[in-house]
Amino acid sequence: MLSRIAEALFWIGRYVERADGTARILDVHLQLLLEDPWVDEDTACRALLSVMGTAAESDAALGRDDVVRLLALDREHSASIAHSIAAARENARRAREIISTDLWETLNESNARMPRRIPSDKTHPFFRWVRDRSALAFGVVDSSMSRDEAWQFFVLGRSIERVDMTARLLATRSLTDAAGPSWTTLLRSCGAYEAHLRSHRAMPSAASAVEFLLVDRLFPRSVLSSILQAEECLRGIDPASAFGAPDRAHRVLGRMRSELEYRPIGDIVRGLSESMEEVQVGMSMASDAIRERYFPSIAMPVWIGEAL
Repeated sequence: MLSRIAEALFWIGRYVERADGTARILDVHLQLLLEDPWVDEDTACRALLSVMGTAAESDAALGRDDVVRLLALDREHSASIAHSIAAARENARRAREIISTDLWETLNESNARMPRRIPSDKTHPFFRWVRDRSALAFGVVDSSMSRDEAWQFFVLGRSIERVDMTARLLATRSLTDAAGPSWTTLLRSCGAYEAHLRSHRAMPSAASAVEFLLVDRLFPRSVLSSILQAEECLRGIDPASAFGAPDRAHRVLGRMRSELEYRPIGDIVRGLSESMEEVQVGMSMASDAIRERYFPSIAMPVWIGEAL
């Protein structure tokens, strides 16, 4: 497969997952601002921007409308939903001869219907729309693409981004004692609440929620499950790697997997913000290694403020 096609498929997966994850994080955070009158809006919004790797544009007080404009509607900002949807569509255009017509039409329509402004009372339906469109794109891929290299690169990008977005979602819980969403709300935001109840047979606690979203092997949005999926994709792309010395991407992912599997959950909960930063840095390193190995001539888009 040509490296430009592989790179386009990799970033389609990443950008669609980024739009979905950003919508989930914004939805739970902005809902909290509406429900809790004691939360300082400016402090909470600045903390959220920091978690999303975005710097505030000015020292003026920030509100929920500013966050929505910057992280949802700003087409020039690389961390926004609008930019992610447009970038996914552009990468799909570059790989038009590989992807299915259904996926192209899904991404093209999502980009065409992306609004330029959202009324304050319509933010929740908008985030639901983004999640629905992302789910549709993933469903089209899973039902219409052969499990060949093209699918492997798409799922690899989705898995790398899913680890990063789940880490950012968990980091919002530790913004401040007052501004963090409850564990129940956080689990619901990523569709994990019912799965958590079936797994733990109890209401969520800090330890059980963190454990579930980090190291549950059966829940597809958990960090460990996504890392295992990424490793499987790398083995599918280069089967010979299973018999020789692991390349850099395998080593980075393997080290992260081992640390998650054997580090006590209590230690992670006590230093949740720092632990999630380590996960994000690890994903940046893995993404760099994948770029160098499979499409070295193409510069990789990064988050604003992403550590390299």
